[in-house]
Amino acid sequence: MVNIRRKTINGNNYYYLEHSFRQDKKIKKREIYLGNKIPENIDKIKKEFINNIYKEKWHNKLNYIKKEFSQEIKFTPKSAREKELENFMVKFTYNTQRIEGSKLTLKETANLLEKGISPKEKPLRDVKEAEAHKKLFYEMLDYKKDLSLTIILYWHKILFNETKPDIAGKMRTHGVSISGSKFIPPSPVELNLLIEEFFIWYKKNKDKIHSVELAALVHLKFVTIHPFSDGNGRISRIMMNFILNKNNYPMFNIIYENRNSYYNALERSQIKKNDFIFIHWFIKKYILENKIKKK
Repeated sequence: MVNIRRKTINGNNYYYLEHSFRQDKKIKKREIYLGNKIPENIDKIKKEFINNIYKEKWHNKLNYIKKEFSQEIKFTPKSAREKELENFMVKFTYNTQRIEGSKLTLKETANLLEKGISPKEKPLRDVKEAEAHKKLFYEMLDYKKDLSLTIILYWHKILFNETKPDIAGKMRTHGVSISGSKFIPPSPVELNLLIEEFFIWYKKNKDKIHSVELAALVHLKFVTIHPFSDGNGRISRIMMNFILNKNNYPMFNIIYENRNSYYNALERSQIKKNDFIFIHWFIKKYILENKIKKK
């Protein structure tokens, strides 16, 4: 809870914003001075104040995750590391495809991508797109340059070249809606400007924002622009993991079973135009997946 506290000294009032929270089994308190009167933009100040507290709390945990991950890589044999990467690829492919409606089970996805065994009586499109996603994942890992529209269009083409060649690698020229969501994506005439603004924002902030927060924001901002007829979620999750991998953080697998909270966090951020809602969800899940309890 964020509270406004008033101090009266020699008949003069002074206002402070304060917040108490639990961290490492201890109660900590933060406060900032507001002035001799409550500012008109107090709601904005409250939001920035609480956001900064959370970021301070999270950054220590996220940096610890990076440190532990680097140590793990250092002492893991190459062959074992490659197997772990393959395991992640299978689970990531299963979940990101399943979120978008794929009928393949995790076991079927593993058999397909590890052994080349196609499942029976499952949509051919799901099979082809799972195989394409595997190729896309490894292409993303091997890509040494930075994000650009050219590489994103190329990644999209890899994903849909066999199943939807009419849209593969192309930005949409028509309106779209998101099933079950109150958020309405931008019209096609807005896309070029929004994409241009996205890359201006990215280049300006990529070295200023914490890498995990940057991954969350890249995902949120790109999927909000929704530049493709299909595959916006999958491409944004590939971009998310490109950022994490590029900055030596473990990649993130958004679990299919968590899709309702995932959708809700995205939609609330989009409707309220409040990035922190999704950042909050993302980082909490990321820390939980990496099983960091303290520090």
